[in-house]
Formats: sequence, C-alpha cells, structure tokens
Amino acid sequence: MARRSDIESYLNTLLEADRFRDYGPNGLQVEGRDEVRKIVSGVTASRDFIDAAIAAGADALLVHHGLFWRGHDGRLTGWLKARVERLLAAGVSLFAYHLPLDAHAELGNNAQLGARLGLAADARFGEQDLGFIGAAPTASLEALAATVHERLAREPLVVPGDGRALSRIAWCTGGAQGFFEAAVAAGADAFLTGEISEPQAHLARETGVAFLACGHHATERYGAPAVAAHVAGRFGLVHEYVEIPNPA
Repeated sequence: MARRSDIESYLNTLLEADRFRDYGPNGLQVEGRDEVRKIVSGVTASRDFIDAAIAAGADALLVHHGLFWRGHDGRLTGWLKARVERLLAAGVSLFAYHLPLDAHAELGNNAQLGARLGLAADARFGEQDLGFIGAAPTASLEALAATVHERLAREPLVVPGDGRALSRIAWCTGGAQGFFEAAVAAGADAFLTGEISEPQAHLARETGVAFLACGHHATERYGAPAVAAHVAGRFGLVHEYVEIPNPA
C-alpha cells in the first residue's frame, strides 16, 4: 500500500513531467482515494478502460492519453462527464503522462517499442528530443516490416523510399509523422511511427527514406505498463495492464 501523493511525486520526478511543453496536463488528472493498493495501466482513459479497471479493483490508473487536452473548454458534459463521474464514484485516481511517457530513456513508449523491435537508440532528434535513432538491426526493409507485423500483431503501411539498404533507423511512437523531415535530417534510412498523413508518402519518394506507419495504439501499448510495473515494484503495489483494442 502507498499514499497517492507519494506515487504522484515519484512519477513526476521519474518522468520529468515539468520538463515538457505538452498538449495537456501531465500528472494527477482526477483525485481518488488517499491509499493505493492496485494500479491499473492502459493506453487511453476511455470509458471502456475505466470500467474495466474499476471492475479489476483499481485504486489508481496510469495512462498515456488522459482526459484533458489543450483547447478543452472545461465543461464536464457528454462523454467526458461519463468518464469522470465513473472515476469519482469509485474513488479511483487517474494519472496521465503524454510526452514524458514517450521520452523516458528506459521505460517510455519509444524505448519499450525499440526493445520489442530490436532497436537501440544511440541518439535523439526532433522537437524536445522525442525522436530516437540508432543502428538498423537488419539491412532489409522487408525484414523490418515483417518484424513489426510479428511483434505488434499489426501489418505496417510501408512507403519504401528508394529501396536502399538500411543502416540507421529512426522512430517515434504515436502521431509523430511530423517528425519525418527531422528523421531524414538526422541520417535515417527508415522512419517508423504510428500514423501517416498525406505529405509523408511524397517525402519518402523524394528523399528515398522509407516510412512505416505501424499504428498509433499499436506503437504506444508498452510505456504505461512498464512505468506502472516499475512503480508497483517500488511501492509494493499490485499492477495489471488492461488492453482495450483500437484499430487506429
């Protein structure tokens, strides 16, 4: 058992929450009971996730995508009211960390995704050093795509570039398609992220650098449970990860 305030303080320090310019508040978003015995992790604080976590006996939730984002007008109505009222009724706290959870060098989304794909970063790139880059585990784009398919259980969308042998791979989970030009400038032969938008296909063809869109949810399933398991171990808590499938 641990106090909610102690967990909050530890998470904020571990993930360097104050260091990031982000799209919403990082840290405690909904305050629940003071004592925590079980922490449940997931990708997004959706209603299905909240219901499943409460049913699993959670005292606190840890997610990557929280409830409040830049531009939100503050009204608790509709779907947002439904999520918040479930948490308040159950006395369950919600911790959410967006960019800090992407960036952590060992437990974050990028580090954990890299570990699953055999990628090891030796440098950072892009805004706030969120992008990771390192030596390619294979020279073959086809082999890299096959590894993604096997280990993420999702076939990536691949724009092959000029077909060059791979020496350097850059990656950044989720909706980081806007990092593609920075990845090219950093010397990548391929860039892996969650989503693709219209410009990236043209840039891949014109720069020769391959682009792999592997799924926003699929690339961001690993940071929250890694951090929550670490916190559970430190404070003597029970941890459970709840997967809510998402085709995005």
